[in-house]
Amino acid sequence: MDLRVALIGYGTGGSVFHAPLISSVPGMRLAAVVTGDEDRGRAVKERYPETEVVDGPDRLWGASGDYDLVVVAAPNRQHVPLARTALTSGLPVVVDKPVAASAADARSLAALSAVRGLPVFPFHNRRWDGDFLTAARLVATDALGQVQRFESRFERWRPEVRPSWKQSTDPRDAGGLLFDLGTHLIDQAVTLFGRPDSVYAEVVTRRPDATAPDDVFVALSHPGGVRSHLWTSATAAHLGPRFRVLGSRASYTVSGMDVQEAQLHAGLTPKDPGYGIAPPEAYGLVGNPGDERPEPTAPGAYHDFYAAVARALSGDGPAPVRLADAIRGLEVIEAAARSAAEHTVVHLDEG
Repeated sequence: MDLRVALIGYGTGGSVFHAPLISSVPGMRLAAVVTGDEDRGRAVKERYPETEVVDGPDRLWGASGDYDLVVVAAPNRQHVPLARTALTSGLPVVVDKPVAASAADARSLAALSAVRGLPVFPFHNRRWDGDFLTAARLVATDALGQVQRFESRFERWRPEVRPSWKQSTDPRDAGGLLFDLGTHLIDQAVTLFGRPDSVYAEVVTRRPDATAPDDVFVALSHPGGVRSHLWTSATAAHLGPRFRVLGSRASYTVSGMDVQEAQLHAGLTPKDPGYGIAPPEAYGLVGNPGDERPEPTAPGAYHDFYAAVARALSGDGPAPVRLADAIRGLEVIEAAARSAAEHTVVHLDEG
């Protein structure tokens, strides 16, 4: 029997990412979408005619026996309250990033998850970017030698500010790029090289009409000596490489973004031929000066997150992303915010 999934939110996250990914996984069914927006409700019925449109999350909790999983793709400040209600209603939950606006809130969610015996899966989908999968394989197989520095960028040129709750300065909204794309950058670095010992950051608001940070640099010092340098910006008029991984024998450098987001925006899904496949001209390079070769990019596979969720719920595999990983990432984000505010390096306690 298919897992019946209820999706809360049908903005960009719900419509572009979650709904098509859920619908592409065998054994999962998009049973309901929660949205109070009439236009979004019509869009759901046009694309997923068998999916019920529900005008508010309270209607889910009263019929919790009709669902097997809740996905929270609402604005950030609603993540923890909705996830807590899902758990107390007896439902496991996927929560978009960032899981919470603070590590303390995420820990409280973990405590409730443990009490209820139900999992919380953070949606850290960028672990399934093709270029990240490629970089991870090269690191794991020692193809570059001892990694010395890991550089990673999500840079964009958006000089005009888009009105959004993401411009909020209320800490409960977790607005700005440090919480937004910074969550992915930090999660990827920590996944590869472990929780850092220390954090240094520069968190700046540059655009005249912006109220939340739009230009961020974070430096992490990992156990073993690897340094991660992470950038995210909406004000980059020239984009740096997506990844530059410098090792003792060779480097891996790749530019451009993983193809999946653009494909999903265009209406493609993992069921379509060519989904997640980077063209040869987008391949990165492995080697050193005078001896470089193209490195084929692994297929991107965001849908593998949901396939792993389905296996975990049936007892056939581990969680694709642990809530503990999201808590660890939020601890790094909080250290970065403190570093930027105090103009200092923040040393993390062991744990």
